[in-house]
Amino acid sequence: MHSPAQTDGARALERFLLADPEQWPVLAPRVVAAVGHQRLHEIIAATQRHVGDITGVTDGRDGLVIGGTTGRALAYARADADGHLVHLRIAPGPYRPARLRMPAAGRGTVAWLVWCLLLAVRVAACWNAVSVTAWCADVLVVGASYVVLEGFFAPARLPRWLRRSMEAGALVAPASAWRLPGLPVGGAEVELVAAFALLAGCVGYLVRARRHLWGVPVSVPLRFPLRDGTWLIAQGGGRGLNHHLPQPEQRGAIDVIGIGTRGARLKGGTGPDAYRIHGAKLYAPCDGLVVSAEDGYTDQTPGVIRYEPPYGNHVFIDTGSEIVKLAHLRPGSVTVSAGERVHTGQLLGEVGNSGNTSEPHLHIHAEREGVGLDLRFTGIPGTLHRGRTLRT
Repeated sequence: MHSPAQTDGARALERFLLADPEQWPVLAPRVVAAVGHQRLHEIIAATQRHVGDITGVTDGRDGLVIGGTTGRALAYARADADGHLVHLRIAPGPYRPARLRMPAAGRGTVAWLVWCLLLAVRVAACWNAVSVTAWCADVLVVGASYVVLEGFFAPARLPRWLRRSMEAGALVAPASAWRLPGLPVGGAEVELVAAFALLAGCVGYLVRARRHLWGVPVSVPLRFPLRDGTWLIAQGGGRGLNHHLPQPEQRGAIDVIGIGTRGARLKGGTGPDAYRIHGAKLYAPCDGLVVSAEDGYTDQTPGVIRYEPPYGNHVFIDTGSEIVKLAHLRPGSVTVSAGERVHTGQLLGEVGNSGNTSEPHLHIHAEREGVGLDLRFTGIPGTLHRGRTLRT
């Protein structure tokens, strides 16, 4: 079911796209003032190269869809009470909806089941080893599997019962050592060397990724913006641990989720408020001037990402040395506005699920001249990497 705001945005965008460009200042005065008439011409022309002659706008699962004679494109639009277009964003390139859709929770469940199955196969191999050398190789492979599991998949976001059950499986493989006195030695030297190299490579890569720093930190340590909870860094660190790396300004970013005492990030129910971090109070991590604040985007449905500006509801603070960005806030919760000075510890809003996000979390990064910086927080030593748990 589409919200009235989405429907109004689709209507306003369709009127705008089908109107004579001379009418744009009337239909979208704020957009024209912010972007410029010439730049809008360039954007619409680029869109038409992908979709052909524009025929209309519909509200689809992935966002507003601009339809044309030869293709489609995704867009985001918002209208005011008078029907004027006040916000416009059009995705570059044509829109090609996915043929096979699976909810994020379903994808996660399948991934964990496949991983558990593969791990069970490797553990069983320890009990069926035909020699001491082969057994050692199998145990090393199991060890490498657990390094990957703990380091790259961050199982701390799973319920404790599931996490502990998987970790208990690590005892089953070495328990097969009782068979060693009856097994011959040798016969799998190549496999042993390969398994040792695999384990060493996994450990080395993980240590390096967790300790990764860009060497350019924020000018002054920030105060961690969340209080009274247990927080898990879901994205952060070096390559393989942080999906923000391809964006230069976000290379030092972290994503934070909330977990309970037993490890679960869910607290029951459905929708965004089923996640523990949803609605968590967000406090200013630094002193500075608010250079951008947004409060009008709705929360995404977890696992379904509609096209809209990536940060969603947000607060950006200029410290004088860098800009600190906090994103994906809950609609209606932002307490500050652009041009306002804020002080460390001041309430800014609440964590939500707006923007480019598959589940409620806090995105935070700092940038200077478009380049991401290493984050530092007072009272939190060490690096900020995926899988690290913080308690405040």
